[in-house]
Amino acid sequence: MDHPEAIRPEEHAVYASEKMGKSTLFASERILVGLNAFEPGQEHKLHSHKGMDKVYHVLEGKGDFVLEDRTVPMEAGVMLIAPEGVPHGIQNTGDERLLVLAILAPGP
Repeated sequence: MDHPEAIRPEEHAVYASEKMGKSTLFASERILVGLNAFEPGQEHKLHSHKGMDKVYHVLEGKGDFVLEDRTVPMEAGVMLIAPEGVPHGIQNTGDERLLVLAILAPGP
C-alpha cells in the first residue's frame, strides 16, 4: 500500500476460517501497522515480543485481551498496550467478527 494516503483500515481486513487473518497496512524498520481479523471463536495465543512494544486498538467487535495472568474485556474503541516482553493474546468471545489494529515498534 502506498502512503501517505487516507485509508479506512476495515476495508483491508482479511478474514480466514482456519485461523486469525493478518494484513499489513504499513511497514518500515521503525514501525509496523497491521490488522488482526478474528472470526467468532478464533484467538491469537499468548505470546510476547523481545525488543518490541505492541499497541492494540479494537475497531470492531468484542472479546478478551489476555495479558500475562489476567483477562481484560475488549470492545470497539478500547486500546491496550503490551510492552516488550509482556505475554499477551486475544480471544474473540463474541458472536460477530473482531477487528483489531495492531501497531508494533520497532518494526519486525
